[in-house]
Amino acid sequence: MASTETRKMVLAAAAACEDKKAEDTRVLELDPADSGFTDFFLITSAANDRQAQAIGDEIELCLKREFATYPHSVEGRKQGEWILMDYVDFVVHIFLAEKRAFYDLERLWKSARPVDLEELKEALKEKTLAARKKTASKKTVPAKRAAAQAKKKAAGARSTASEKKGSPPSRPKKK
Repeated sequence: MASTETRKMVLAAAAACEDKKAEDTRVLELDPADSGFTDFFLITSAANDRQAQAIGDEIELCLKREFATYPHSVEGRKQGEWILMDYVDFVVHIFLAEKRAFYDLERLWKSARPVDLEELKEALKEKTLAARKKTASKKTVPAKRAAAQAKKKAAGARSTASEKKGSPPSRPKKK
């Protein structure tokens, strides 16, 4: 199962593709039984080799800035026909249109589940909200204990202060 961090990185990489006008960007979630080496493929196309290189540079820069991560390896950057960027948990494939049609990774990995980017965003929101609820419930219990301890200390400080003055402790008023 892919981590939330991996899903965020895939979304950031897809956004970087969109920023550089990549075409036909798709995300495939690979079946763990078929592929033990990565969780996702991000596959996109470029109009020419310069655009492919620019898309690769943008993805690398974006993930470096936002997640402080670099690709484990990069292949094909100089030629720009098929750039492969291996981030271990996901792999980015940037193709020229003709090379993408020739290799047809979507057909080759037909057991992979196509992931809609909006669906991925929604799943991340749900996981984030669930994590926040867990964290909030854990924080309220210690906060309640701290408040109770503070009340005890304040009550103890008032009673010792009144004893030092020599005045009798205050009594509740009768109705």
